[in-house]
Amino acid sequence: MEKILVTRRIPEKFKQRLELMGEVEMWDHHLTPMPREAFLEAAVDKTILLVTLSENIDRTLLEQAPHLKIIANMAVGYDNIDLVEAEQRNVVISNTPHVLSETTAELGFALMMAASRRLSEAIDYVQDGKWESWGPYLLAGKDIYRSKVGIYGMGEIGRAFARRLKGFNADILYHNRSRNTKAEHELGAFYTSFETLVRESDFIVCTAPSTQETRNKFNKDVFKMMRNDAIFVNIGRGDIVVEEDLVEALQSGEIAGCALDVVRDEPIRMDHPLLTLPNAIVTPHIGSATVLTRDQMIQTCVLNIEDVVQGKPARNQVLAK
Repeated sequence: MEKILVTRRIPEKFKQRLELMGEVEMWDHHLTPMPREAFLEAAVDKTILLVTLSENIDRTLLEQAPHLKIIANMAVGYDNIDLVEAEQRNVVISNTPHVLSETTAELGFALMMAASRRLSEAIDYVQDGKWESWGPYLLAGKDIYRSKVGIYGMGEIGRAFARRLKGFNADILYHNRSRNTKAEHELGAFYTSFETLVRESDFIVCTAPSTQETRNKFNKDVFKMMRNDAIFVNIGRGDIVVEEDLVEALQSGEIAGCALDVVRDEPIRMDHPLLTLPNAIVTPHIGSATVLTRDQMIQTCVLNIEDVVQGKPARNQVLAK
C-alpha cells in the first residue's frame, strides 16, 4: 500500500480515490501552506506527494524522502521543483496542463478590462463618497475595441487569450520563443520582435512561464519603451517582472496602468508600493480559480498518481531538459 501526503485540503471525493491506493495524510488547511519543517517531516516515509506551487521540491526534500515514486504538482508550472534532482532519483514529476488554460485566459481578460476602464478606481471613488456629479472625462479609460494587444508567450493560455480578442476586433501581436503558425492562421495574430511588441501595443499581456530567458524580462528599459497610455497585464509568473521598475514606471507615468495576478513574492506584503498605486490592480493568483477547473486539476493529479501506481508512465510527466 502507498503512503500519500497531500499538502492542501482537497474535496473528500478525491481523498477517497487516493485512499483506494493507500494511507493518506492531508494537511487540513485550505489557505495556509504546510510549514517547511512539517512538510519535510511528513514526507520522510511517503511514496506519493500531491503538492502545490507553495512547496519547494529540492534536494533536501528528495534526500529526506527516499521512497518517493511520484510528485504530482497541482499546477501547469513546475518552477518549484528541481527536475534534475528528481530524475536522478527516479521520482516521476507530473503537472496539470490543458485543464486551466481557458480559465486563466478568462481571468486575464477580466484584469485587462478592469484596468482599461479603471474599475478599481471607480469602485473606490463611489465607496469613498467622492461621486458628486457626472463629468465628461470622469475616470475616462481606454478602449480594447480596435486596440493593439501584444501577447508575450503564445502557448495555450496565450492562444486562449487571443481567441477572446477576436470579438473586440483587436489587432493581435505576439512574441514567442518560436513562431506559432497555427495561431497566426486561426487567430490572425502577427509575430513581431519583442521590442516591436512593447513599443506598439496598447495592452501588453504576459502569459509566459518562468525560465532563464523570461526572468526579469520586463524591466526599466522595457517599460520606457512602452507607450505612455499602455497597460501591462501579467498572468504568467511574478519573477518575469522587476517590480521596482514597474512601480517607478507607474508613478512616473511611463505607462498608464497594470493588472497582475502574480507577483514575485507571494503573498504580497501589505507595505508593497504596488498596493498604494491607484493605477495598479493586484489579485491573489486566482487565474485558475473556478470550482470546475480546480476539480479538474486535482483530478489530473489523481490520474497521474494512479498511472504510476499501476506501473504505467504518468500521462502528464514532466522531464528535465
